[in-house]
Amino acid sequence: MKTLNVHEAKTHLSAVLAEIEKSGEAVRICRSGRPVADLVPHRVVDRLRPHPVMRKIRIGYDPLAPMSAEEWPEAE
Repeated sequence: MKTLNVHEAKTHLSAVLAEIEKSGEAVRICRSGRPVADLVPHRVVDRLRPHPVMRKIRIGYDPLAPMSAEEWPEAE
């Protein structure tokens, strides 16, 4: 992983971002020789795709079917 100090990262941010896009490698930013942050390539996450476990869940009733009077909870 490439390491830059804060001044270098700030001065050359556009070039650093272009390098991350091109290489896909992360860049560590340090202040006084101590790591402060890692710049990593963006990763697209498909949040609309359900987790595989969710595909196995089956509902044993029709959730849209009307409820009878006996099934309604009593009002308190």
